[in-house]
Amino acid sequence: MISKRIGILGAMPEEINGVVGLLNNKKEVVKGMRTYYTGTINKIEVVVVFSRWGKVASATTVTHLIVEFDITHLIFTGVAGAIDNKLNIGDVVIANSLVQHDLDARPIMNQFEIPLLGKILLSPPNEMLDLAIKSIGDLIKDNVLMTLIASKEQDQFSLLNPKLIVGQIASGDKFFSNNVDKNNLLKVLPEVLCVEMEGAAVAQVCFEYNIPYIIIRIISDEANETSVVDFKEFVIQIASKFGVAIIKKLIQ
Repeated sequence: MISKRIGILGAMPEEINGVVGLLNNKKEVVKGMRTYYTGTINKIEVVVVFSRWGKVASATTVTHLIVEFDITHLIFTGVAGAIDNKLNIGDVVIANSLVQHDLDARPIMNQFEIPLLGKILLSPPNEMLDLAIKSIGDLIKDNVLMTLIASKEQDQFSLLNPKLIVGQIASGDKFFSNNVDKNNLLKVLPEVLCVEMEGAAVAQVCFEYNIPYIIIRIISDEANETSVVDFKEFVIQIASKFGVAIIKKLIQ
């Protein structure tokens, strides 16, 4: 039996490329329209894969990681749109709870409640959360992340010294692109820091299979009318580099 095999999910293909570059003894396995990269990082077995977009696709991917690749832990890194006004582009959010903002089976059950589980929020285990907070906190404290970004890109994206915030992330099959949607979400889920399309679904699968996990998001936009500006370029120039540094720090 393996002692540890870490699944690493990226929310964009560009985000996993750098992580794949870290692998020793790399091999590729293609299944279900997905390419899984196996190997080791710091002598620890890992499997790296693009989650694909949306709740169904990402849940399928992580289920495959668990059932076919026998992972024991999961790390998800990706970008997200800011809902809380205190977040700036480049900030790092670690989820201490996750909710599916588009899940609504009323009047059968409460809004946002996961059928059969009786839960609205899912939270990662404390050991994973504590490790992520310390590791990413060290990167930010030592200014490691900003040294990875050229001054031209710092100016292009108005990148300030990133900060680490721990809190609630909301997931759903919807891209937030205006302030009306943001404000409507905050009326029903006032503690949400940012939104994306995969994390809470991945958390549900990990919860049901008893796999320790952590969801980490880098703020790419303000989830409003400017959301799509230079999005892909941000992923390539900023988020992918932050993601590689975070994975290297977490897997030691």
